[in-house]
Amino acid sequence: MNEAKKTIEVKVERTIPASQAEVFDAWLDPKIPGNPWNMAEKLLLNPHVDGFFYWLIRGTSHYGRFTEIERPGRIQHTWMSRSTSGEESTVTVTFQKKGEDTLMTLVHSGLPDTDGGRGHEKGWNYFLDIFSEKFADASRKKE
Repeated sequence: MNEAKKTIEVKVERTIPASQAEVFDAWLDPKIPGNPWNMAEKLLLNPHVDGFFYWLIRGTSHYGRFTEIERPGRIQHTWMSRSTSGEESTVTVTFQKKGEDTLMTLVHSGLPDTDGGRGHEKGWNYFLDIFSEKFADASRKKE
């Protein structure tokens, strides 16, 4: 009898001082600091529905397939790596208008309840801190 493996979900939010479209586009642009693609040692990125990505960082390979892209509100893709025990998990990023800012919410679901799976919370917080700081710096320069 197959026993279902326990999974967890990680949710990370940031309010970004920019429009939905700017934040959405920046999240998919490898030149922008703070999105995962920016720090890749090797990157293959095809951000279209059914497009694949391969992302190598610190010697660890990550793979996935984009399942939803609805500009400027939502991006969803699968995510597999050694830290997901080779199992497919799902990353959903939403961009919601919040006054002149954008509430960016990243939910990574289907992660194994292991040290590797739980480590994604630290990883996503790390990236979103850098990403939101990039916009905060740009916003301060405009003032």
